[in-house]
Amino acid sequence: MYNSIFLFLNMGTPEIMIIMFAVLLLFGGKKIPELARGLGKGIREFKDASEGVKREIHNSINNVTDNMDVETSVKSAEVSNPPYSGDVSSPESPKTEH
Repeated sequence: MYNSIFLFLNMGTPEIMIIMFAVLLLFGGKKIPELARGLGKGIREFKDASEGVKREIHNSINNVTDNMDVETSVKSAEVSNPPYSGDVSSPESPKTEH
């Protein structure tokens, strides 16, 4: 199966010249630049769209890793500084008796 694909892609100069001649006959000399221009615009738009998708994926990955870093730092801060759960009155405040 792979041999047939490689044989199809193995085109020489005569085959390419025949294809070019057929395209010239079908579309004419004036229409070929317009077709090439349209093809170029289509390829450029596809490339821009794929770059946009890549950028969005990278931004999402960066946001997830940033969120994970923040959660990790918050958890480590909670472990190192647990909330005070003792007596509400502090030893510095004077106690008044009635």
